[in-house]
Order: sequence, then structure tokens, then C-alpha cells
Amino acid sequence: MNKKIKTEAVDFLFDAILSLENRDECYSFFEDLCTVNELLSLSQRFEVAAMLGDKKTYLEIAEKTGASTATISRVNRSLNYGNDGYDMVFSRIRK
Repeated sequence: MNKKIKTEAVDFLFDAILSLENRDECYSFFEDLCTVNELLSLSQRFEVAAMLGDKKTYLEIAEKTGASTATISRVNRSLNYGNDGYDMVFSRIRK
């Protein structure tokens, strides 16, 4: 875990996210918290990670998501050298 992001403010934000009970609440909260572009960027990264996990090529991913190769590479680096957060979530939602 990156010690630079572990702050009281981030804990407060994560506690707020953990309090959300359904998708409609997520939409309400995240539309208030993020700009449209920020939310779309986050969802794009998540889709890229899923496609990388499914062994799609960078070209396939770029064509489907519109993500740049730099974004795809960054997500791939997180999948390979990160904290396994993507893997944890994918294993839970794909059951």
C-alpha cells in the first residue's frame, strides 16, 4: 500500500464509498464528487484492466475503449506490479 495516499482524508472518502448501498447511490455520490471526465477516465481504466485480464491486445483495447497506449500501459503496470486490487475486485464481481 502506498503510504503517501494513506491519510485521514482518504480514509474519510473510502468510508463514504463503503457506506453506499446500491448503484443508484453510487451514481448520485460519484456524480457529485467527480467531473464527468474523471468518472469516465476511472471507468475506462477499469475496463482496460478487465480486457488486459482477458488477454486482449493493446490494439483491441484501444479500439474498444478509446484508451491511449500510455493509459493501457499504466494499467498493465498496475496489474503486474501493483497491490492486486484489480484482481481482488474482479474475482469478487465475476462470481
